[in-house]
Amino acid sequence: MPNPPTDTAPGHAPITAVLWDFGGVILSSPFEAFSRYEQEHGLPTDFIRTVNATNPHHNAWAHLERSDITPEEFDEEFALESEELGHRVHGRDVLALLSGYVRPDMVDLLDRVKAAGYQVACLTNNISGEHASDERSATIAAIMARFDVVVESSKVGVRKPEPRFYEIACELLGVSPGECVFLDDLGINLKPAAAMGMRTIKVLTAEQAIADLEALLGLTG
Repeated sequence: MPNPPTDTAPGHAPITAVLWDFGGVILSSPFEAFSRYEQEHGLPTDFIRTVNATNPHHNAWAHLERSDITPEEFDEEFALESEELGHRVHGRDVLALLSGYVRPDMVDLLDRVKAAGYQVACLTNNISGEHASDERSATIAAIMARFDVVVESSKVGVRKPEPRFYEIACELLGVSPGECVFLDDLGINLKPAAAMGMRTIKVLTAEQAIADLEALLGLTG
């Protein structure tokens, strides 16, 4: 069993599981690549994020992450949605921007959390049939193998921030939401987790996230 965490707020159960987003937490955020693309193509700042945030539960992005549509269909649907907002951007261009780099210090944190006795799960909104080089695929697979549970939107048919997505993770781990802490880089994904009783950490930088989780769990470097 892990050591009791330092968080002793009234009503909080001891933390036994740490839940991790993948892109933007273990991997660098794709928002950096979005920003470069927007600058290179004369688009407004955060335009791609604006398209993704418009009708967020039923837009092309949401359908793709639930495997409701193919990448080919996403290419055209995203282009139509972005055109309605003033600038036509093909979905294939956006998909090409998604591969971030691994943050070694976050992988080290994951290893330390596991070594301390906590269960760990990956909760990722992803796309069915994503392709990567053999080397990158092997690196990602080695990280994924560290998790006790991996919940993928493309396989379970729901996605963050739908509450059912978090319920599935808890059921697979055999824990209650109150026993969990969840790390994600998007506030919209953290809100339902917090409403269920999870403690949450918004990942702004790797350094900040490491410090926040160390403090919450009482981990030492």
